Amino acid sequence: MDLTARVTTHFRDAIALHEHALDTLPVLTATAIEAIFFAIANDGKVLVCGNGASAADAQRFVSHLIGRFERERMPLAAIALTSNTAILTAISNDLGYDRAFSQQVYALGHPGDILVVLSASGNSPSVLQAIVAAHERDMRVIALTGHGGGDVAALLTEEDIHLAVPHERTPRIQEIHLLLLHALCDGIDAQLLGET
Repeated sequence: MDLTARVTTHFRDAIALHEHALDTLPVLTATAIEAIFFAIANDGKVLVCGNGASAADAQRFVSHLIGRFERERMPLAAIALTSNTAILTAISNDLGYDRAFSQQVYALGHPGDILVVLSASGNSPSVLQAIVAAHERDMRVIALTGHGGGDVAALLTEEDIHLAVPHERTPRIQEIHLLLLHALCDGIDAQLLGET
């Protein structure tokens, strides 16, 4: 087995996907930046959720909003719905894991807030229910998906923003999700602080 060739294939696949995603995702990502900035500027907050690696990405994104990305600035109102184990395990035990995020959206979300969901497959029941809850709370949704968007795509409204990575492999999708989250952070900072 040629491991170097195998690793090289990962690099080449990632480069090809970045080039392909460049055709569609920058314009939508800029729209997402404007939506998040508008929410924050109007005393709203950002709720973020996902499962597995997407849960880690949700926490990373929120850490950049509350802490900092590349520049010093005021903390921004954001909550990772994936980070409180007591809440997650209580809801999962008492109501079922499918409601792990939606219960929190009902409790914490308000009109004008933003829900950011991450789901490579677009089919996670807990994420789908969070979207339903966000719409019931009059919140806009920004969805990062892959695989054509899955069931998430069918739930989104015209007001929502769908950043669908044009690929079928989860690792490649998640790599672009991380790039998109970094672009969101950079764009929000540019809106707040101006360009460097």
